[in-house]
Amino acid sequence: MSTSRAFSLKELLFGKAKDPLDPKVFHQISLVAFLAWVGLGADGLSSSAYGPEEAYLALGQHFYLALPLALLTAVTVFVISASYSQIIELFPTGGGGYLVATKLLGSKAGLVSGSALVVDYMLTITISIASSADALFSFLPTSFAPYKIAAEVLLIFGLILLNLRGVKESVIFLLPIFLLFIAMHLIAITLGVAPHLGNMSSLVAASYNETAQDVQGLGLLATLAILLHAYSLGGGTYTGIEAVSNGLQILREPRVTTGKKTMLYMATSLAFTASGILLCYLLNQVKHEPGKTLNASLFAGIFGGFFGAGSSLTAALVVVILITEAALLIVAAQAGFLDGPRVLSNMSLDSWVPHRLSHLSDQLVTRNGVWFMGLASLGFLLYSQGAVNLLVVMYSINVFLTFTLSQLGMCRHWWEVRRSDAVWLRKLCINGIGLLLTGIILCVTVTTKFLDGGWVTLLVTFIFVLGCQYIRSHYDRVKIALKSLDDTLLTIPFQPDLKAPVPAKVPNAPTAALIVRDFDGISVHTLLNIQRLFPNHFKNVIFISVGVIDTGQFKGHQEIESLRRSTEDDLKSCVEFANCLGWYAEYRYDLGVDLIGELETLCDAVTKDFPRAVFFSGKLVFQKENVFTRLLHNHTPFTLQQRLQFAGRDMMILPIRVFTEA
Repeated sequence: MSTSRAFSLKELLFGKAKDPLDPKVFHQISLVAFLAWVGLGADGLSSSAYGPEEAYLALGQHFYLALPLALLTAVTVFVISASYSQIIELFPTGGGGYLVATKLLGSKAGLVSGSALVVDYMLTITISIASSADALFSFLPTSFAPYKIAAEVLLIFGLILLNLRGVKESVIFLLPIFLLFIAMHLIAITLGVAPHLGNMSSLVAASYNETAQDVQGLGLLATLAILLHAYSLGGGTYTGIEAVSNGLQILREPRVTTGKKTMLYMATSLAFTASGILLCYLLNQVKHEPGKTLNASLFAGIFGGFFGAGSSLTAALVVVILITEAALLIVAAQAGFLDGPRVLSNMSLDSWVPHRLSHLSDQLVTRNGVWFMGLASLGFLLYSQGAVNLLVVMYSINVFLTFTLSQLGMCRHWWEVRRSDAVWLRKLCINGIGLLLTGIILCVTVTTKFLDGGWVTLLVTFIFVLGCQYIRSHYDRVKIALKSLDDTLLTIPFQPDLKAPVPAKVPNAPTAALIVRDFDGISVHTLLNIQRLFPNHFKNVIFISVGVIDTGQFKGHQEIESLRRSTEDDLKSCVEFANCLGWYAEYRYDLGVDLIGELETLCDAVTKDFPRAVFFSGKLVFQKENVFTRLLHNHTPFTLQQRLQFAGRDMMILPIRVFTEA
């Protein structure tokens, strides 16, 4: 396939590349509150498809407790939303639970919170896709059941492809689905509650009497245990509320105002939908039917009461609302692809996970993170075989672990600033109540459901934490080893001799083109090695560098300009050092997201100006190589060498010994 045809196919699949240096690009890809509600709020809103059902079924014969449960659900949604609005104010650049725990509780707590979030977003994708398939297969013939897992796998790969195209494109594509869900559920809940409004007082009285009888027969603690058990199993209802604080980077300026408005939209819609569905279960006395979700039975009963149980209109409305439910669950899986890679990229900037997870693609998305989240969620799907009752337990534990750590960190913060913040007490109360509610749900879920799948989530999270610890310790050891190299080589005096003329430029003479990242021990060591291996051969030295725009810089035009200045400063130091060694030197650089592509372009330009250029790059060599050293280091030199070799250019990779255990 020709290069132009391959490029056209890539553009068709993933969309046109975006220019990260365009000052307008942040406006082009950012989301206003309404679109953010679609892209990030769908995660929470879609949980009404399974959260209320799990809570209601857990009540068993004590279904009258659904009334206080519905009220408690609405209160919990608004309390958690209010507490996360305070997190948005305190951390306007985003980061969510990972950043909150890291800054307020320490790096270890941040690691646990970040690991829990990453696993949670994997499960967000899995449970959303599994619940979506359940909703779809509720009205399909039972003969289609064997194809459910295959359909779920295809949906996950479809979302991977969609997200590789870019954030805003994926959200706008899903907008009609979101709006149709809102409209259909508003109609269904209204029709499910309105006919019973006249009997609401008798319902409250009956609920009170039934609860009083339970207290007399079972005892107060046993009755509370039943309510708390159902409340905790419905914890999936509140998942997704944290998505806004995690994804502030993609919101339109002013981000805090946009984020808080998005949070209000999310809280109002989720409280109405989740509590309304619970109330409809109670008012319509919905029972579980094999092969159907509780919502499918509810909607069939509601529409059947108005249009006739066997009418074609009832069947059509049920199919439409279940399709919108299934479609919104797919939109909810989108939150895992939006926020999961962002958490990974934030962790990679702190060296907990491989640095390549912070790299952006030419669509300005964290491509490696999208693939990582998608394939990991696929693993959970195959393990659970799409069983929602198992996934909801696995899912709830981690999100409430992150919730609890975030609330704890905020409570600690308000207490520490109590002398300087006039309204600290009010803010402490909001986060304190949030801490109490999320802590209760976490403890009850882990205690009662540990053997029913909870242990899987805890085990996977623990393994992820251990892996992050290993990666961080490796990066730390390498950093210490390279610092000693810096200390040795950068102490070499290289003050420019103003009396000595800079060597003349000889374009047709042998030229060493050196790929560098910073002015550090690696670049100096490589340059000295070139002089040692080829004494007096090269007359010119060209330093080539790319300022990689990753998620750490891609927050605004100011950060990109700062990256430009630091890249130029490092290259100027390299040129001065080469001049002191008796070489003519200059530098070439660019900023971009595709490191290899930008380097290849710069090398082409150098070859045109210096036809006899030979390219050099340093490579870290460890005493003991293993799979981690190959995963975490040295991708650029070999990939670039391969590209240049097939373009007819010479490149040498010079080893740099790292005296540390791998």
